[in-house]
Amino acid sequence: MSKEKKILPKLRFPEFAEDGEWILSTIGELGDFYYGKSAPKWSLSEDAPTLCVRYGELYTKFGTVISEIFSRTNIEPSNLRFSKGGEVLIPRVGEDPYGFANCSYLPFPNIAIGEMISVYETDEHPIFFAYYFNTLKKQFAKVVEGQNVKNLYYVNLEPIEVGKPLKLAEQKKIAACLSSLDELIAAHIKKLDALKDYKKGLLQNLFPKDGQKVPNYRFPEFKRDRGWKERKLGDKQISSFVSEKIDSDELTLNNYISTDNMIAEYSGITKASKLPKTNRVTKYIEGDILISNIRPYLKKVWKSDRKGGASNDVLVFRSGSEITIDFLEAILKNDAFIKYVMKSAKGLKMPRGDKSSILKYPIRIPQLKEQRKIASCLSIVDEIIASQANRIEQLQLHKQGLMQGLFPKI
Repeated sequence: MSKEKKILPKLRFPEFAEDGEWILSTIGELGDFYYGKSAPKWSLSEDAPTLCVRYGELYTKFGTVISEIFSRTNIEPSNLRFSKGGEVLIPRVGEDPYGFANCSYLPFPNIAIGEMISVYETDEHPIFFAYYFNTLKKQFAKVVEGQNVKNLYYVNLEPIEVGKPLKLAEQKKIAACLSSLDELIAAHIKKLDALKDYKKGLLQNLFPKDGQKVPNYRFPEFKRDRGWKERKLGDKQISSFVSEKIDSDELTLNNYISTDNMIAEYSGITKASKLPKTNRVTKYIEGDILISNIRPYLKKVWKSDRKGGASNDVLVFRSGSEITIDFLEAILKNDAFIKYVMKSAKGLKMPRGDKSSILKYPIRIPQLKEQRKIASCLSIVDEIIASQANRIEQLQLHKQGLMQGLFPKI
């Protein structure tokens, strides 16, 4: 390829502003590929002797820079391919063509690399190219092959055009900038996880466990009050399923709720991508609690802040006279409830909660004043968690913008 054509990123560090444009090259010209060797799932165990990386972990466990190895294999070392340290790993197999740009830098030597991974070695700065490759979603997607199971062979990656700064120091500067930002994001994610664990601890202590009439912890002003009343979730004075319907033509993408736009781990909703095809769906109002009844273990639970409509796979709860909305929310946004739902769920690949069983869920409730106190305490924690999650989202958006500016479009 001719080296006459040159390119320039939108953002550049001041010390490199006078260094001129980047050189246009290809992935294949700047490095070499090979494939890893077999480390199948059946060969994995915690006490196996050989540390390994598997292609699925590039999608689920690793960031751009691998900091920890999670798997071990029993495969004979002579049948494996080991890292030297400094390679870029690219998944060779996947389902979404745009998901193949999940590339990771492997800093550790002597790690067995699974066969469904393309391994890239370069004399350039490998962390720079790991980040760079992660911006090439469209370019990677164009050369993916296959229908149901899709493959990205490295022979198709080699001709993809990329830019290269004239100085290795600029590659290192960009890599260091993005790595430090990733470390900051990771620290904030760790803090978010700690906050979520703290809330779980609160829930375990603020609500009675099986066989208990009162919780382990009770606010001082309620310690002399009587024990909590035993009820079923479906008792009329506690809650009920909403059966009222709303015409679909009254809905917008902002108030239509389906399992697709509910977020896992009790994290709310997003804007719907499409409206229902049916003429009528379940109506909900502000304060109703919506639960995705497909794969309940995903913990898609949302307290509505508006009125609208929900698909048939979403259960809509409305609180009764003996329970506050916020206290009902705390009961339903609780791992104990999700665990109960899963016990009677039907179906293997797409389990659904059993509605009659859900209504029989046993609960205990205090007087309304104590309910409000508990809900207020949990609400404060929820606000802190939401603020922390928003901080992470903003950092991720900042990173996305940086990467768009630091790497040129070709």
